[in-house]
Order: sequence, then structure tokens, then C-alpha cells
Amino acid sequence: MNATSEWAAGEAARRRTFAVISHPDAGKSTLTEALALHAHAITSAGAVHGKSGRRGVASDWMEMEKTRGISVTSAVLQFAYRDRVLNLLDTPGHADFSEDTYRVLAAVDCAVMLIDAAKGLEEQTRKLFDVCRHRGIPVITFINKWDRPGREALELLDEIEREFRLRPTPVNWPVGTAGYLRGLVDVREPERMLRYTRTPGGAHEASEEVVPAERAAFEEGADWEQAVEELQLLEADGAQFDRASFLAGGSTPVFFGAAVSNIGVRLLLDAIVDLAPPPGARELEGGGSRSVDAPFSGLVFKVQANMDPAHRDRIAFLRVCSGVFERGATVTRASSGKPFATKYAHSVFGQDRSMVDTAYPGDVVGLVNAAALRVGDTLYDGPPALFPPMPTFAPEHFAVARPVDISRSKQFRRGIAQLDEEGVVQVLVSDARGDQAPVLAAVGPMQFDVVSARMAGEFSAPVRLEVLPYHLARATDAAGADTLNRSQLVKGEALTRIRDKAQLALFPDRWQANSFQRQFPDASLETLLAAHE
Repeated sequence: MNATSEWAAGEAARRRTFAVISHPDAGKSTLTEALALHAHAITSAGAVHGKSGRRGVASDWMEMEKTRGISVTSAVLQFAYRDRVLNLLDTPGHADFSEDTYRVLAAVDCAVMLIDAAKGLEEQTRKLFDVCRHRGIPVITFINKWDRPGREALELLDEIEREFRLRPTPVNWPVGTAGYLRGLVDVREPERMLRYTRTPGGAHEASEEVVPAERAAFEEGADWEQAVEELQLLEADGAQFDRASFLAGGSTPVFFGAAVSNIGVRLLLDAIVDLAPPPGARELEGGGSRSVDAPFSGLVFKVQANMDPAHRDRIAFLRVCSGVFERGATVTRASSGKPFATKYAHSVFGQDRSMVDTAYPGDVVGLVNAAALRVGDTLYDGPPALFPPMPTFAPEHFAVARPVDISRSKQFRRGIAQLDEEGVVQVLVSDARGDQAPVLAAVGPMQFDVVSARMAGEFSAPVRLEVLPYHLARATDAAGADTLNRSQLVKGEALTRIRDKAQLALFPDRWQANSFQRQFPDASLETLLAAHE
């Protein structure tokens, strides 16, 4: 191993690259801020639903996110903690943007699953956990909002084990019921309790007081006794943390807290450093893997335009998978075999950015004005590398887009092409409709709101959307597409996806798709990934 390889391996060992996944409104953006606050990457935490004059969360920069209080795009936050470098990929919280979340999960080594103490496991949480399991991503669980009324702790653990077939192993435990939190006990140090005093508005770290067990028993009475009994029950049940089981996806370490009050966040942050895996070897398309000490390679998992409206630029987010990334180096784009110059490379913290000269496995680099790059691209130096392609979700909502002002047709086409490259929507076309009336395909209808806002605001090309009566897509071939378009007995339409030239057959519902299959049994129809059945 040469000096560069040793350096890359050493720096990789210091990295922890993770995402926070949750159902909408579970507190994901608030937790993201709280983690950055405890790592001293920011001086005060904002609130997603901030009042006038208060700062918003650093990771939410799009105007729609600020006004609606949701995360639509995916932000990348990098900060140091305990001589480690943490790369936090903040994923969209809204279910409509699960396809973007799937792409982000291709770039992480661990996930923090955020659960609302009152609501437990919700639909989007289940969906994202399935993605983590499919990708082999270990999961740390944080049960949030314990400062509000909610369910019993043991009941929540039972739900995780029952529905996910995942063994919950608590690392801390609440003293007091949900909504009446008295403190937290570190399971590894049961002889003391941590008591918290929150700051006004949760803008700063909550003060933490260590209370010996004897004093806790005297001051907290029945709440302390119940916590001790529950810890003894968990110990007898064998619910101790096991690293091998965690990394293999068989168990999840569990933490309790309240992100908005900054309670229990430090314990979670320490766990990410101590328990989450560093970057490791990455599988290659066609077999084999690329180790972190191999020459440079990276995966483009996201493309985003106009993060800074003043510059109107385009950023390709690259996860460094092996070796050392060096700004200015010329590397190879695997899909074309052509050279690519990495002249403009930034590290990104929300909307803020700074030039980066070097990056290591696990880091995320923003390549500015990288017009040639697409989501799923592999860049490499030295021996060729090609990482598996990004899957595409099955769209369930479709709308024809037309320019409001026909004189803005050039801007309209450029904007639609840009949003397609970013993966905001899938763009479908047909000879019958023409390029002035593309069909936009989305996982959820809010994606159409993003299209409308960005087309008007960024490309000065307002659009008119005509919703189509389709809710089911199937993959087909040229013969199947031709058969569907000529059929007079089935409601449906076949279109071509611009991104990969795939033929998609659209139907109003499953009944129409089944009817078409019965009438034309030789026609090819295949279910797409994450199709809602």
C-alpha cells in the first residue's frame, strides 16, 4: 500500500456518512439542526416553523421549504465532532419525494431512523426502512418528542420488533413517561441519571446535570423505580447492544430524547461516532468491489440547479467512494469513457459553500457547473470502476406540461430538461404529443408544485399543467407500446422516458392493466420498483 492509499484509508476511518429518515413531521429537520448545534457547527438552532424574524433551519434553503415547513430537496451538512468528520445527508421528509431519498440512501453508510413517540411507526418510515434493508444499511433509532404526551417506551420497542423484524437494543432509557420526561439513563451507566434543563426556544444546548442513582431515587420516586424495573426487564430479555448484529441489520440501538429541546442529542451524536460504520469497500456493477484505499472513485447521487439564485449554477453531488479526490484533477466518466475535469469543487453546508481541494471516502463534494454529469454517474481514476445504476421509482401521478407563453418555448424546454436531469420528475414524450407537451411523471403530486415554482422562478417560463387520468405505470417494450397505443378497448397510453429511453405503459388503474394483459398476453408488462399495488 502506497502513502496515498494509506492516507485515504486513515481518513476514511475518521468518516461517518449518514442520513436521517422519518415520516413527515417527526422532527427530522429539527434533529438535523440539533446534531449540528451539539457539534458546534452552528451557534444556534432554528425552527422549521419559525416565527417572523427567526432564522430557519440551515439545511432548508428552497423558498417552498421555508414557507411550508418541510424538506423537499436533500441537503448535505459536513461538520467535525470528536476528531471525526460527520457527513449528514438530510433527506426529503415528504413522502412525495421518496425517489430523491432513495438516491441519497445510495450515498450513506448508516441511517438514523426518527420515530415520533406518539405516532410510532408511520407509512413513510416503513417505506424508507425497507430501502435501508434492501441496501444493507444499518439503522440507529431515535425516538423523538419524549417531552410530549405519547406511547409507552416498551410498547414502541415491541412495535419495532414486530413490524420490522428488527431487534431493538436501548442505549439510553427515559425516566418518566412521554410528556413528563424527568431525565435519561445511559444503559451502560445505570448508576446515574442525566437531567436536562432546556433553553428558551431550544436555540442552544440544554444544560445537562449528572444525578447519582440515590438522589434520583429520592427526587423522582416512582418514575425512577419504573425506569429501573424496565431496564432490568430489558436486560433479562437479552436486549443488549451487539455490534455485529447491528451492522448485519439484525438489530438497532435505540435512543430516546427530544430534538426540539436538544435533550438526548449528544448521546445520539456520540453513538454515530462510536457505533456507525466508517466507509468500506463498495460493490461494482458486474461483481467485485472497490476498497477505500484504491485509486479515486465516486458516485453522483444527486444533481441540483440554482441552489444559489445569484449564480444560477448547477451542482452534481458526488460521494467519494475510494482514494483521494483532488480538485483540478482530470478523471474519467465511466458511462462515456471521456475525461472530466474537477476544477470547481465545493463542500456544501445547506446553501453555504466553500472551495474544497481534497476529499476522502465518505465525503460529499459538490461539482459546480458539471453539465455533463447525471444522477448515477461513476467517476474514477486508475483502474476502471462502475457502480450499479440508480433504480427509478414507479410514478403514480402524470400531467402534461405546456408553456403559458409560447414565446418562452426555449426556456420551457431548457427548464424541463434540467428538472428531468435532477430527478425532480421523470419526463415522458411521444410523437403524438410532441416536445412542447411533455408528460411529467411523479411519485407524488407535490412534485408538480415544485416544477411550477421552479419553472416560473428560475427559468422565467411559467407552465400550465393538465393532470392525466393515469395512476399506474408498467415497463414495456416497443412492440407492447405500439400495441397499447393502437388498442381501442383499453384506456391507456405508452410513452418514452427521456432519461433512459425506457418504454412505459400508463393505465388508470390495475384493472385496466390486467385487461390489457388478458387481451394481449404476448405484450410485455413488468412491474417497476416501489410500485404501489
